[in-house]
Amino acid sequence: MKSYKNLLLLIIGILPLSGCEGYLSKDPIGLLTPDQVDLEPAATTVRYAVSSSYQLLSNTLNIIGDWAWSDGTVTRGDFILQDIASDDMQKKWNPDGDQAWMDEFDNFSFIASNGGFNGLWTYNYEGISRVNTAIDYLTNEEMMAKLNFDRSEQNRLLGEVYFLRAFYYFDLVTNFGGVPLLLKPLTSFNEAYEVAVRATAQEVWLQIDGDLSNAKNLLPDGKYSNPQEKWRVSKGAVIALQAKVALFNERWQEVVTLVNELENTRYYSLNDNYFDSFDVNKQFQEQEVIFCYNHEPLQTPRNGNGLCALLGWGFVAPEASFIEAFEENDPRLLYTVDVDSRNVNKIAGTLNGEFKGDDDAPGNKIYIRYADVLLWKSEALLKTGNAPDAIEIINQVRQRARNSISIDGTTPPAGTLPDRNVNESNMAVVSSWLIHERRVELGFESHRFRDLKRWGIAEEVLASRGFQKINYLYPIPQGEIDKSGGSIVQNDGY
Repeated sequence: MKSYKNLLLLIIGILPLSGCEGYLSKDPIGLLTPDQVDLEPAATTVRYAVSSSYQLLSNTLNIIGDWAWSDGTVTRGDFILQDIASDDMQKKWNPDGDQAWMDEFDNFSFIASNGGFNGLWTYNYEGISRVNTAIDYLTNEEMMAKLNFDRSEQNRLLGEVYFLRAFYYFDLVTNFGGVPLLLKPLTSFNEAYEVAVRATAQEVWLQIDGDLSNAKNLLPDGKYSNPQEKWRVSKGAVIALQAKVALFNERWQEVVTLVNELENTRYYSLNDNYFDSFDVNKQFQEQEVIFCYNHEPLQTPRNGNGLCALLGWGFVAPEASFIEAFEENDPRLLYTVDVDSRNVNKIAGTLNGEFKGDDDAPGNKIYIRYADVLLWKSEALLKTGNAPDAIEIINQVRQRARNSISIDGTTPPAGTLPDRNVNESNMAVVSSWLIHERRVELGFESHRFRDLKRWGIAEEVLASRGFQKINYLYPIPQGEIDKSGGSIVQNDGY
């Protein structure tokens, strides 16, 4: 075991900065290796390096820091930066001054020092830092031979972490644009200087494509890469993320090709009941979830879904326009949020409020599910001029919804969620159907804000709440700008 000093902090000490003493006690997450680097790891160390790389996708409380609300690190902040920032969610059922920094995402009054940006940056770069350590181990053939590491396991684990690095960088580039590309553990001043600059967004997208290509070649075929640990990254998850990357880069035919490839595996389908994807009693038994973080209660260290604890304090409530978006008798509304009981069922994973207030709840955090993927294909088909097939997919999603048993155990009445007209030729009308369907199907799953931005309609939809053109990208956390000595340049307008 060898200790390395915190390189970037040393660099800050020799840069011409003033007033930065407050930052000298904080690690520049994502720009360094961990302080302790194991130069001769055991096989169990290598496996743990991979498993720990998943942890930054969790909603577990305080995996970084200790009740550091102002730093945005108490829990992963997707529900703040993606859902509250959209027109779907507000901070609390009863608005109050608790954690007022969250309200700044609801009305776009934030500045670059808002802790939410630090939290987003910290979670992703800590994940990347762990991934890079795991990749460094797994690509060291001399080390692998010395540990007598099984080649198939080596390839599988390496595929997992390539996917995770792509996933973390996808989150960064879609929120901040170009960001520093950290691709290996750092052990010198020169390396630290090199990474303390922003790559272009295109360079980040190219890296994501490369990592996903590597992951796809390394992971085994099958619905689960490891049937004993079904939560691990699978080849299906890689194909799905490839399709999502293509979607965000408007490579429409590639989206269709990749979703077709995923469909042809026959690993996934729409569940019969809409809520099955979220039901804590059906985790890894249903057919729709493609990638999620596996929360488990009663673990050491803790691994439960801590976001449920915030529900007990009145956090996470729907906007009126979100409720109004649902058509009459659509069972998806109550499966998402029960307004009368103030239960956010999708997050809790139950329909009776059982885990509301529980900081160690079992509900998984779902990142990719099949309905989402199908609607990507629908959008891509529409963009390539194939409206009838796009509408057929929208109708497939609507059919599953209207055939779902409602929360009260009854079947929605006849006429609920009728099919859209497949002969509709007005592309604007079909686009409005797609936009609507994504909102009600995927509500509270942290997709809406990115959707509004990539469609270019965020200024229109969110104008009354203060959204401006500059908000298509979030500001780089001010602390990162300061710690870099200005070599990391802020986004325009902040």
